[in-house]
Amino acid sequence: MTPLSPETLQFIREHRTDDVRKLALQAGKFPQVDMPTAITQLAGRQTATEKIPAWAAIEAIRYPKHLSLEQCSSEITARYKARLLKGESLADLTGGFGIDCAFLAEGFQAVAYVERQEELCRIAAHNFPLLGLNQIQVYNEDGVEYLRKMAPVACLFLDPARRNEQGGKTVAISDCEPNVAELEELLLSKARRVMIKLSPMLDLTLALKELPHAQEVHIISVHNECKELLILLGSTPTAEIPVHCVNFTTQGEQTFVFSREEERDSSCPCTDRIGQYLFEPNASLLKAGAYRLLTSRYPIQKLHPNSHLYTSDKPVEAFPGRTFRVTGQGTFNKKEMKAILGGLTQANLSVRNFPASVAELRKRIKLGEGGSTYLFATTLNNDQKILIRCEKA
Repeated sequence: MTPLSPETLQFIREHRTDDVRKLALQAGKFPQVDMPTAITQLAGRQTATEKIPAWAAIEAIRYPKHLSLEQCSSEITARYKARLLKGESLADLTGGFGIDCAFLAEGFQAVAYVERQEELCRIAAHNFPLLGLNQIQVYNEDGVEYLRKMAPVACLFLDPARRNEQGGKTVAISDCEPNVAELEELLLSKARRVMIKLSPMLDLTLALKELPHAQEVHIISVHNECKELLILLGSTPTAEIPVHCVNFTTQGEQTFVFSREEERDSSCPCTDRIGQYLFEPNASLLKAGAYRLLTSRYPIQKLHPNSHLYTSDKPVEAFPGRTFRVTGQGTFNKKEMKAILGGLTQANLSVRNFPASVAELRKRIKLGEGGSTYLFATTLNNDQKILIRCEKA
């Protein structure tokens, strides 16, 4: 990889926190600076500061164009994946910027990074030694072609491209490149354990139907935003597939593990009464569809089969989601609404199983966004529409 000139390096050091869009318009002021490269590196380092802090701390790390950085994993999700795969040898067939490959490599003696974009291969070959990852070999090849000719390894990792030829995002397995459903048998002939990273928007039931050798599911959220759907394949049949729902918060890691059979067989008591506390499952649980089982695992009741909010008169320790203390509730008639809102001018508003959007309801009750008050518009088990006022517990 071509070294950066001293002038370009110095420019990057001096402008590391500046607005790259404004800098790009000032190229004429810095004739000795390779401005396109400097802008790419500055934008990459600024993104990495939030997304991959361990890499941002290393000045010599090189960054790709925005799209490749946008699509890569964050450090927190890459570290989680590294907990799931260990062994003697690994092949990452969709290398990309190399975040997942780098963190996974820490658990392996020999690693193959495979990527068909030559520029990304050059960047990976430059970065891996800086990270002390000399066990990674870089291959500028098509992942599927490499898969067909490679010798078996302990583990395989794939993150299929989820954009079509027009640059639009895709979700379905069949629309991704490569189509891992068509490759499932070949993948398992080359490795005992295969990890596939899929779109967090993909329907889990559909994914498991298309990947009959699935043995584990991991749904990862960060700060209650669903980021990754991971499916691990294996050749050993399994009676029930464990679904790991993980949410990383500023307070730590929330984890809930269940099987879809458990969810199906669980009773689910619902209630017409709001207790002193309201509970909202985290994004991973909602994605996984763990709705009924929560009432078996925790002393709570569901508000309505389709509302996905829960209540209790007592706080629940380690609930996998957000806990609120109820400070008011009522229907949507003018008198009760006035009493609930009590002069509020702003609040955090959510709707769950309610016949209006957040925007529509905000307009109706003339309420701004933000503040420390939380409002939930939802439906009780008796089909009554109510507004619940809360504060974080």
